[in-house]
Amino acid sequence: MNFLAMREHSAKELKEKLGRKYSAWPQLLDAVIQALIEQNLQSDERFATAFIAMRQRQGKGSQLIRLELRERGISAELINACVDELDTQWQSLAYDARRKRFGNEMPQDQRERARQMRFLQARGFASRHIQQAFNTVDTDYC
Repeated sequence: MNFLAMREHSAKELKEKLGRKYSAWPQLLDAVIQALIEQNLQSDERFATAFIAMRQRQGKGSQLIRLELRERGISAELINACVDELDTQWQSLAYDARRKRFGNEMPQDQRERARQMRFLQARGFASRHIQQAFNTVDTDYC
């Protein structure tokens, strides 16, 4: 309960944390986690939603977030549902991340454009969102 009181955890994260502390009772851990799920105290869907919101605030893209959720034990169906639900926001997030790092002016030469695109790719944005962010006119976001 103390772990869940601080922030949402996926079932896999919770099992790993509890397993490090109470390694002598692995069967009991499964029963405890299942009870928390049944009581709606632990929810992978709630965790995924909160995690996506946190990473978006940090300026991270959908590809990186998908990878991180998969590492935390979230099912592919739930990841797709949560990330695809926000599909319209990824382009504007990519645009904002580019603008915050490089300023309002669009790159004038191909070398600078490629550098900015690599930056967004490293942040985890999908290629289509990066392309759309570079094709967007500033007035769209005013």
